[in-house]
Amino acid sequence: METPSARTTGRLRLTEIFLSLQGESRSVGLPTVFVRLTGCPLRCVYCDTTYAFQGGEWFLLDAILAEVAKYQTRYITVTGGEPLAQKNCLILLQQLCDAGYEVSLETSGALDVCGVDPRVSKVMDLKTPSSGEMGKNRLANIECLSTNDQLKFVIADRDDYDWSVGLLQQYSLPDRCEVLFSPVHGNLAPRQLAEWILADHLQVRFQLQLHKILWGDSPGR
Repeated sequence: METPSARTTGRLRLTEIFLSLQGESRSVGLPTVFVRLTGCPLRCVYCDTTYAFQGGEWFLLDAILAEVAKYQTRYITVTGGEPLAQKNCLILLQQLCDAGYEVSLETSGALDVCGVDPRVSKVMDLKTPSSGEMGKNRLANIECLSTNDQLKFVIADRDDYDWSVGLLQQYSLPDRCEVLFSPVHGNLAPRQLAEWILADHLQVRFQLQLHKILWGDSPGR
């Protein structure tokens, strides 16, 4: 562990590393180690990880890999904050893949994802109007998504839903990657979103946040 004044080459600022069940995406329910990096350039109104905006501690990349190995699990998720805001995140992702893990990256979609190791499953948001950060969407990232990746829309109301459906059609998103529709916890009734999806025959995966069902808003879960 290093102090914030140390050189950052080969290091990352981390908020936490913990073992939980994956709460979202195609690997939902699987035991997963989460590596949560500190810092984010976005301020989405529904963000549930504001505690990761600041603070954290500096760790050498080797120390991160050693800590991850203690949990003896196959699945690793690098998340934040916004993990790609730290340039050494790309190196960490590559090293985790080299070590044989199944690696996913949770990213806001506001930063360039095209340099991410292709072995990593990118779980990328497109920020809906209610997020307050729609203007930060880097739509050029869509061209860098593949069938190994997942694109997530977090939906708070009908306007968000209609906007998301418009992008589905404009970019033929279900033909490019798996698409996830998720209701904002506490804002949109899950059943309502499910009924919209079925009524419009959308080729998307409806998802709830399993970790919130099990543990509520507890950090580190």
